[in-house]
Amino acid sequence: MSLLLEVNNLQKYFPVRGGLFNRRLSDFRAVDDVSFALQEGKTLGLVGESGSGKTTIGKCILRLLEPTAGQILYDGADITHIKARDLRRLRSEIQMIYQAPAASLNGRMTVGQIIGEPLWIHESLKGDAARSRVLELMHVVGLKEEHYYRYPHEFSGGQQQRIGIARALAVQPRLIVLDEPTSALDVSVQAQILNLLQDLQDQFDLTYLFISHDLGVVRYMCDEVALLYLGKIVEVAQTEVIFEAPKHPYTQALISAIPEPDPDMQREEIILHGELSSAESPLTRRGGFRGGGCPFAPRCHAEKLATCETLPPTLIEIEQLHQVACHLHPALAPAENP
Repeated sequence: MSLLLEVNNLQKYFPVRGGLFNRRLSDFRAVDDVSFALQEGKTLGLVGESGSGKTTIGKCILRLLEPTAGQILYDGADITHIKARDLRRLRSEIQMIYQAPAASLNGRMTVGQIIGEPLWIHESLKGDAARSRVLELMHVVGLKEEHYYRYPHEFSGGQQQRIGIARALAVQPRLIVLDEPTSALDVSVQAQILNLLQDLQDQFDLTYLFISHDLGVVRYMCDEVALLYLGKIVEVAQTEVIFEAPKHPYTQALISAIPEPDPDMQREEIILHGELSSAESPLTRRGGFRGGGCPFAPRCHAEKLATCETLPPTLIEIEQLHQVACHLHPALAPAENP
């Protein structure tokens, strides 16, 4: 199975300016040296708290944001700094489904116009041919023909998301970035949309980059999971490995917070104290940026080492298809694997 998407050392910094002359005082490191790969036909989950950089990564891949540094390879081709004239072809192959369906739909356009617009832009499809294609897409996502001339505000949240999914499918993409597609929906509707996404993946051989903070949804949808903390990946592994044998203290804390439906099952919850640290890096007098230790160290529940406060950890492979960025892991490995 071939790699469809490969991200190498991706960075996205936003300058923080201030003062009398609006000087650059610091950088907000939304994404800081992130690397991962996604196989064709598979689903990779990006998981983390709000502000961890999940959506920024998705927007950089779609080139809605210009990366500060790093490399993005799509189907073997470097698209990191692809020219504007080539973006149309790229965006017909990579689509995005947004978190808030109502905000992503033009309220002045009918459902037929919303789904048909990509067909006109990318394939110059109009008239009866476009209508026939739109109706086919509506049927695929569970919408009826009578919905063709209605406006987004006339639909429920789940139906609005189905419209967004149909619009994304219109250009026959290979990769879809799902930015928390069910977080704004009721629980019962979430299950319907997730099942629809899985059916569509099988039907059209789609590849998903699934962005979420809901670990239950991630376990259901994803083949592999990458945990993000302050713009850095702290652990990557197959989904069942992450949930059954997490190695990073941050991953362990997140897994311990999942509600257990069985009242007879006892599991100790790990409480993270303190607030999420800032990803802002102040400038030094020489014009560079101040380094630091592990970004998770101030909230880490484990017994820390001196290097946790002084050196940033490196993402290393501890076993096949399992990577962790933690100074503690070599010390903990003998106890965890007697």
